[in-house]
Amino acid sequence: MFVFKFQSCYNTYRVKIQQWMCQKPLNRVIVKKHGEEKELMENRPRARELGIEIGIMPTGESNSICDIPGLKVGHVTLMQDDGKLTKGKGPIRTGVTAIVPADDISPDKKFPAALDVINGFGKSVGTVQINELGEIETPILLTNTLNVGKVSQHLVEWMIEKYPDVSSVNPVVMECNDSYLNDIWGMHVSRKHVFEALNTAGKNISEGCVGAGTGMQSFGFKSGIGTASRKVNNYILGAIVLNNMGASGDLRVDGIPVKMLKKQSKEPPGSIIMIIGTDAPLTSGSLKRVARRAGFGLARTGGMASHGSGDIALAFSTVPAIESDVRVAEKYINEFFRACIESVEEAIINSLFRAYTVVGRDGNTAKAIPLDVLNDLSKAINNREDLQCQRTNIVRRL
Repeated sequence: MFVFKFQSCYNTYRVKIQQWMCQKPLNRVIVKKHGEEKELMENRPRARELGIEIGIMPTGESNSICDIPGLKVGHVTLMQDDGKLTKGKGPIRTGVTAIVPADDISPDKKFPAALDVINGFGKSVGTVQINELGEIETPILLTNTLNVGKVSQHLVEWMIEKYPDVSSVNPVVMECNDSYLNDIWGMHVSRKHVFEALNTAGKNISEGCVGAGTGMQSFGFKSGIGTASRKVNNYILGAIVLNNMGASGDLRVDGIPVKMLKKQSKEPPGSIIMIIGTDAPLTSGSLKRVARRAGFGLARTGGMASHGSGDIALAFSTVPAIESDVRVAEKYINEFFRACIESVEEAIINSLFRAYTVVGRDGNTAKAIPLDVLNDLSKAINNREDLQCQRTNIVRRL
């Protein structure tokens, strides 16, 4: 038996989940057939579909990083075989995700960018030049730890194919470790997968167990890719996360702790990559300050940037550096700070809510948060908000 507690200053919810291993296929299927993963994810809600509205700022049209004009995201998901691990062969639970700020990004058309390293236990590529010059000149790719080298090479090949005269490229590839579920030693993300993710990138972004998020888990549950966005005056700020961090029992959803009496996973807390984009003309210096606020969004979900965790935020603007003559006034920067915090927080929650249970190598299992638990959590949050309104009315009367 597993017991979850939803606690707030107003109430305590206890939900008993019996016969855990007899859940519906939605929560335990290993996806093997093409298209099944889409069906599973469509049955998993985002936070706002449950009435959980994180933060106070308005969202973009799709509440995703793809609300930024011109920006596209592509995934390639690799799920193959099951059973005992054979290093170099499988089972495979991994993938690659491509964030393309604009179709014409290149060493001749760079975009302002900045990094914030919350905890540096990571193997990302391309960060030195970003720190030095404050620019990116390629799409941003996400994958697993041991695939960074190959994916970086294939991103360079893709850039050279697109721009044959380019003689220097700074590829940006960021990672989390999916070895609990995946044969990470096989480095199964290949050239064709990288090219496919880049060439098929579009505006309709999937979340959960897709792309680089296929083998990830968070707070003892299955997680993966998540995204959210906020409107800031006439601009959009959006976030996409590769979520693989957090200890069992630390999860907080819109401020409510989700406590577990039994640990769900033997896997220790891992890492998280947080990508923040905007169409506002922010300088690299301002983007550095925005990226630093991603850690606040991380903390609001219960993340603590543990010793072995690579917690890294990368922020960029889609206004090219050579065209960024008009800058957002400093007096408005607080709105971008809040937008970053809210977007990162909600993206992390969506990465958990949208993920389904995955069984990986050696039978290692990352279980999704059950749908009935999500519904009870929604009730707890909405009830809390009703009580908050009652208290506000009392204060007004006084």
